[in-house]
Amino acid sequence: MSTKVIGRRLLWLMLACLLSVNLVVGAKLATQPEKPKDSIDVAFEKMRLLTNVLLEIRKSYVDEEKTEYKELLYGALRGMLQSLDPHSQFMDPDMFKDMKNDTAGEFGGLGIVIGLRDGILTVIAPMEDTPAFRAGVLHSDKIVAIDGESTENMSLQDAVKRMRGEPGTKVKIKIIRPKPQAIKELELVRAIIKVDSVKGAVILEDHIGYIRITQFNEPTSDTLQKAINKLMGEGMTALVLDLRNNPGGLLSSAVDVSQQFVKSGSVIVSTKGRKGSGGQYQYVSKGKAHYLNFPMVVLVNGGSASASEITAGALQDHHRAIIVGEKTFGKGSVQSVLPLEDGSAIRLTTAKYYTPSGRTIHEKGVEPDIVIPMLPEQWRKVQIKRSRDEVGDVDEEELKTDSESLAARGEPAIDVQLERAVDVLKGIRLFQSQIRSGQVAKKK
Repeated sequence: MSTKVIGRRLLWLMLACLLSVNLVVGAKLATQPEKPKDSIDVAFEKMRLLTNVLLEIRKSYVDEEKTEYKELLYGALRGMLQSLDPHSQFMDPDMFKDMKNDTAGEFGGLGIVIGLRDGILTVIAPMEDTPAFRAGVLHSDKIVAIDGESTENMSLQDAVKRMRGEPGTKVKIKIIRPKPQAIKELELVRAIIKVDSVKGAVILEDHIGYIRITQFNEPTSDTLQKAINKLMGEGMTALVLDLRNNPGGLLSSAVDVSQQFVKSGSVIVSTKGRKGSGGQYQYVSKGKAHYLNFPMVVLVNGGSASASEITAGALQDHHRAIIVGEKTFGKGSVQSVLPLEDGSAIRLTTAKYYTPSGRTIHEKGVEPDIVIPMLPEQWRKVQIKRSRDEVGDVDEEELKTDSESLAARGEPAIDVQLERAVDVLKGIRLFQSQIRSGQVAKKK
């Protein structure tokens, strides 16, 4: 069979592969408008270059074992998706399986949620009670090497794949910490990461409740509702919802959580895709449980991303909660997952999130109503104290901190952001009490 015939068949095979994907996860998309009749011909013509390169690699590349069509095609798809934006990616069958396990709430790895910021592999947030958290990894740390290999020009999916592995095995990462400037080399032991998304449900003081959401996954909304009902049974009359260092998760979970605090029929978030694509959709509050009668504060910081930003933005726009803390990460794009016939999939950015008032989240984040900054070391110490209070005895060796950290200097772990949230709620209740008293006096 001639090279020309092989090339033609390969072209049609690649076109069929690219056109056979089916949308199963992500934003609900309308039927695409009909393409011009010559679009397939144009695609065939433009892909001829790619086919010729594939054939040349197969014919001439020095290491023949690296020239299997499957590996070459996977490599081309990785590069193609990576060139679009940091969140679009090609997932081989193993990665696609790992992604589905992530959203179910349990997976193997280090417990680091990462992204690309200015082309550099950056920690969005370490998950609580994980190897990364115990080793002292912080939000905004830059991962510059994994097992001695530089992450420069390394794709996001390759970095994730390198850091995951069998529980009990080790991986070394090198990080650069911007503030205070430091370079650290850490050896972490992989573990099964179990994500308990709702934690720390307690009454703090003066009937003010506190609940922390660490990630938005499938059971989050139901677990949150149980926690709220528990605190209300204990006399809660105000709530602090802590979304700090929450890297996000499922859009559906963010909608389910948000709708518990706003009236039925209220817009939670909208998505807008490319003009003419039909990729526009509004998510509105439904459900039966709507907690509207107590004041709220939502805590956020730079590690609050994606689903956290949707929730914070919705409650802020509906004037349901006061947002306290620091500006959020700014990850506000919609990724649709399209599976391929061989078990692999592509994650493609198809739209962007907008808050109910029409504000964009992507690359801008959510600005708090009350800005309360916190030094990374102070935040780290607050996290350590919180883990010790919740878990009990904690191995001090596992909770390493910088030699120049607040912990080393013996300074107390004061959560200034939480303290301000409590003060705000006390002030709101005092104001409401005075209004009620004034109304009664006026009637008399």
